[in-house]
Amino acid sequence: MMDLHCHVDLYPDFDEVLDDIQRSNFYVLSVTTVPSAFEGTVRLTERLKNCKTALGLHPQLAHQRKNELALFDELAEKTRYIGEIGLDGSKGFKEHLDDQLIVFNHILRSCEYYSNKILTIHSLNAVNDVLACLRKYPRAGIPILHWFLGTKSQLDTAVEIGCYFSIGPAMLNSARGRKIISWLPINRILLETDGPFAKHNGKVLLPSDADMILHYLSSNTGSSYFEIKSTIQNNLRKIVSS
Repeated sequence: MMDLHCHVDLYPDFDEVLDDIQRSNFYVLSVTTVPSAFEGTVRLTERLKNCKTALGLHPQLAHQRKNELALFDELAEKTRYIGEIGLDGSKGFKEHLDDQLIVFNHILRSCEYYSNKILTIHSLNAVNDVLACLRKYPRAGIPILHWFLGTKSQLDTAVEIGCYFSIGPAMLNSARGRKIISWLPINRILLETDGPFAKHNGKVLLPSDADMILHYLSSNTGSSYFEIKSTIQNNLRKIVSS
């Protein structure tokens, strides 16, 4: 199975998360929050063939680290995966939205130079702005909206422009999260944990915990666990082979 949004380099116990990835054999996307963390994260997971490292610049850090955009451009050819990137309009970060837009638009524009990027995108309280940017740069890559918390109308627009959605066990903690999961077309769903930041029942999530979503979807859709698993694996194959 998979965990397409995990901060492997930020777990307090590297051995625990690396052992979990090796033992589960999950396909894991290790996202980074600043370009200067990319190469160290690659080295951290280099013995794991099923773990890929993404190059990111997190929107919550955009105003502090926009000077790393030149480094982003230098490193972009080294990975197909880009993230964590995006926008954050929540309290404490909305005031820096101008810087976030500079960074996000720069990254999308840079990605248009390539033909195969896969993007994992943060959109908290900024969905409309994220979608507007994606419309402006349609050749930037395949967008995956991670932990999406928008409206039904915003979700429909995201589907229309080709977005996928990575969902994790932490979304099951709230009625809103469960409602959004119920809206998602099964052929656009991927799995994530957002560990070590996300928790479920008070427990920090490891990549293998993404499997909880398969059981949840099975119990709420009438499809078997194996049918759900097969469909979501096909979703991953589709984006990786495109």
